[in-house]
Amino acid sequence: MRVLIIGPAHPLRGGLATFNQRLATQFLAEGHECALLSFSLQYPSFLFPGKTQFSDEPAPRGLVIRSLINSVNPLNWLRVGRLLRREKWDLVVVRFWIPFIGASLGTILRQVRQNRHTRIVCIADNVITHEARPGDKALTSYFLASCHAFITMSDKVLQDLRLFEKTKPAQLVQHPLYDTFGDRQPKAAARAHLGLPPEGPLVLFFGFIRHYKGLDMLLEAMADARIRAAGIKLLVAGEFYEDEKPYLEIVDRNGLSGSVILHTRFIPDSEVRYYLCAGDCIAQPYRNATQSGVTPLAYHFERPMIVTKVGGLPDLVPDRRAGLVCEPDPASIATAILEFYQLGEDFFIPHLRTEKEKYSWANLTGAILQISKQTGL
Repeated sequence: MRVLIIGPAHPLRGGLATFNQRLATQFLAEGHECALLSFSLQYPSFLFPGKTQFSDEPAPRGLVIRSLINSVNPLNWLRVGRLLRREKWDLVVVRFWIPFIGASLGTILRQVRQNRHTRIVCIADNVITHEARPGDKALTSYFLASCHAFITMSDKVLQDLRLFEKTKPAQLVQHPLYDTFGDRQPKAAARAHLGLPPEGPLVLFFGFIRHYKGLDMLLEAMADARIRAAGIKLLVAGEFYEDEKPYLEIVDRNGLSGSVILHTRFIPDSEVRYYLCAGDCIAQPYRNATQSGVTPLAYHFERPMIVTKVGGLPDLVPDRRAGLVCEPDPASIATAILEFYQLGEDFFIPHLRTEKEKYSWANLTGAILQISKQTGL
C-alpha cells in the first residue's frame, strides 16, 4: 500500500515530528511504500512560543520528507491539494493537534478526496484544545469533515471527537512507545552526563512548559515541609512556552533555588535518554490533559510516573502499578512524591514492564489499516 503521512517532520522539531517519523519507519518495515509531507511554514513566528521551530540534528535516514505546506497561504493549500489528488495515495494518515492547522489541512484534504481513491485517516491528538481561542470550533469542524476515519490515543479525545463526528469510524489505540532515543542508561551515568549530583532523590519534570501542565503546582509541592525534610530535588527539563517569571517567582518566594534544578531549554533528541534516566520518577502534574507524549517515553525507559487525576492520564498510568495518581493540587502532589519514595522505585518496575507490552507501533499501523477499510470507498 502507498501511505502518505501528513504532519510535522524534520527539520521541524518536537514530539509530533518524532512520532510521524517513527510511524513511517513502521509502515516501511511492514513492506508498504511510505513518505511524509511536512510544512515549509508550520507557524508564523508570532504564534510560536518557543525559540525556534527547527532542529539542528541530522535528518532521519531512509525517509522521504517533503516540506511543502504553508499554513497561512490558501493558494499553497490548493496547489498541494491538487498535487496529492493527482498522486493518488492509497492512504493518507494526517495528524491533528490544534485548530490553527485545520484550515490548511482541511482544504488540502478536500482536494485529495476528489480523486475518489485515497482513504484519509486522522490521528487526533486533541480535538478540544487545552487553551481555547475564538474560532477553534469552526476550524476543528472544518478539518474533521475532510477525514474518513479517526484514531485517538485516549478515551477523552474519543469522547471529544464524538461531539463533532458522531458516525464516522473511530478507534482508540494506545500511544506507542518512543523507542528512537536509545537504550536506558544507568542512573549514575545519566546524572554524570548532565552534571547533576550523583546521589539523592530526584524527581523529573520533562517537556515544554505551559500553564495546563501544572509546573507551578509541582513547584509549590516542592515547598512542602515534608519534601524539604526528605531532601528531594526537582529537575525541570524543557523550554518555556510562556512567561517564565511566575515560575521563577515561586522558586524565589519559597527559597527553592537549592532544590530545583532548571534546565529550561529545548532538549534535543540526543539528550532525551539522559534526562529520562537521571530522575527516580517523572511528574506530570497537569491541570487538564488528553494524553501525554511523556508517558510513552517513561514506559520505554521504565521510569515510574506521578500523574494527576485529569483527562486520560489515570487510564494510561494505573495507580500503584506504573506510578501514582493524585489530585491536581500541591498538597496531593507532595503526598504522592513522598509515597513514591516510601514504596521505592523497584516496586513499580515489574508493573511497568507488564504495562509497556501494550504499546507497540504494529498495533497502531494495524488499527490504521483496518479502520481505513471501513471508510466505504
